[in-house]
Amino acid sequence: MAVKWTGGHSSPILCLNASQEGLVASGAEGGDLMVWGEDGTLLGHTCFQGAEDVTNVLFSPSCPTKLYASHGETISILDVRSLKEPLDDFHVNEEEINCLSLNETENLLASADDSGTIKILDLENKKISRSLKRHSNICSSVAFRPQRPQSLVSCGLDMQVMLWNLRKARPLWITNLQEDETEEMESPQSPGQLLNPALAHSVSVASCGNVFSCGAEDGKVRIFRVMGIKCEQELGFKGHTLGVSQVCFLRESYLLLTGGNDGKIKLWDVSSEIEKKHKSPTKHTHRKKTKRATYTKQGGNTHASVTGEDEHGKILPKLSIEHGEKVNWLLSTKIKGYQNILVADQTSCISVYPLKEF
Repeated sequence: MAVKWTGGHSSPILCLNASQEGLVASGAEGGDLMVWGEDGTLLGHTCFQGAEDVTNVLFSPSCPTKLYASHGETISILDVRSLKEPLDDFHVNEEEINCLSLNETENLLASADDSGTIKILDLENKKISRSLKRHSNICSSVAFRPQRPQSLVSCGLDMQVMLWNLRKARPLWITNLQEDETEEMESPQSPGQLLNPALAHSVSVASCGNVFSCGAEDGKVRIFRVMGIKCEQELGFKGHTLGVSQVCFLRESYLLLTGGNDGKIKLWDVSSEIEKKHKSPTKHTHRKKTKRATYTKQGGNTHASVTGEDEHGKILPKLSIEHGEKVNWLLSTKIKGYQNILVADQTSCISVYPLKEF
């Protein structure tokens, strides 16, 4: 059973983030932003002028009291000890912002918006350093790659996933998820499944920086590996009966959380699948071999079994939670020393599920 954090928001919660010191921030429809203690105690609240939805919140890794928040077309920087007035506001996007991502050195902040544009804000000089325009529809998610502060991945409702290097204004690599769906149309599917286009909703990069996941409206979860200036799809599987709204790699592992419009939350171990792909010799086998082995081991050590497949080779979830509400945001964080899943949905409360065995 989930523990519910209540008494804060009065409208659906859209986003969550946790600091390294155990604080949790939540943003909701109507401009509300809350900060919680790890026991679910409400510590602070603000409502942004204009009452535009708070679509993303992000704690600074280097300064745990600093919080970035997107609301409407604005990015605000706040001090969680005094939320009433932002420390700074940036109006860099022309349409509503959907996602924020900080690079590891914390000098760049990416903001993806409804126009399909990704703005790169130079936080030291407080100005735009890049404007990345290639998505032809809403850019729903963007994520910097760990250990690579100039590289990021993005996805959008144009069904495209892109790899960027900020030294170039154009993406290094693009794939269209609809094309790989079309290739599989001959395989048996339940009635109506082909009607769901592969609109891409969420990306998450594993701690190694070379593997990332993407969740889409067709219910599929796709795992990609970065190979220099291009990417290859390592794995694709039907994770949910409706759209996959959230994907989230757990830190230092290949354990992947997914949440869907079907009201389910699932935990997958994709480490064995990734390793299996690279046991057969390919021209890329030598790349990042040591780093890949390290992170696979870290993922594998979190539980005894790494099979995760049925007799037909179909990947199975390690954990499946019947949450019951459409998932808006998923977060894995330690609370009082134990790993937990925090969930935001169409209600005004935060649900907390323990992950003690992982």
